[in-house]
Amino acid sequence: MGDEHQAGTLWAEGVERLRNDPAFGPLVAMSGPILERRDERTNFGALVRSVVFQQLAGKAAATIHRRVVETLDGNVDPEAVLAADPEDLRAAGLSRNKLRAIEDLATKVHGGVVRLDDLDEQSDEDVIERLTRVRGIGRWTAEMFLMFRLSRPDIWPVGDLGVRNGWARIHRLGALPSSDELALSGEAYRPWRSVAAWYCYRAVELLPPIGG
Repeated sequence: MGDEHQAGTLWAEGVERLRNDPAFGPLVAMSGPILERRDERTNFGALVRSVVFQQLAGKAAATIHRRVVETLDGNVDPEAVLAADPEDLRAAGLSRNKLRAIEDLATKVHGGVVRLDDLDEQSDEDVIERLTRVRGIGRWTAEMFLMFRLSRPDIWPVGDLGVRNGWARIHRLGALPSSDELALSGEAYRPWRSVAAWYCYRAVELLPPIGG
């Protein structure tokens, strides 16, 4: 997967907890452990990728991201973004809104308004507060960054359609839970809600759709 490679298992204690859960247990047995992937991108590069992938299918997003990286000559950093011709980045496939988001991220990081070098030391909510200062980065994008970049174990993205859909499939519900319902249900899985979320994504791939 480009700049990623497998590097062992992730959140093993949480996986074992869900393996013994009546609802999640069969899915954990079917899917197996969560394999950690080491991402060689910088935090800035990871956020640029997240913006590119917003609301796009994986293959199309991956193509645009590859073209953006090529446009920046492989240097996905604030200085390269700010020095690039915006029309070249648009030609790579970025929408105007995504280009503005990436430019705002580059401007704020370059100017020291948003620091990315100490995120490992910040609480989950502090990371969300900081990242959402950037245009085009909302809570969902920050939560994905926390889960998949910083490997935080207790993120519960209740607004994520995939998590809601997977939860419904796992629990054989007739309809998607609301965000409020999912927030309440997720309390039982603290401090491993990222693990529950990850298996909800797997449920969308492996289990029959609701009503099916």
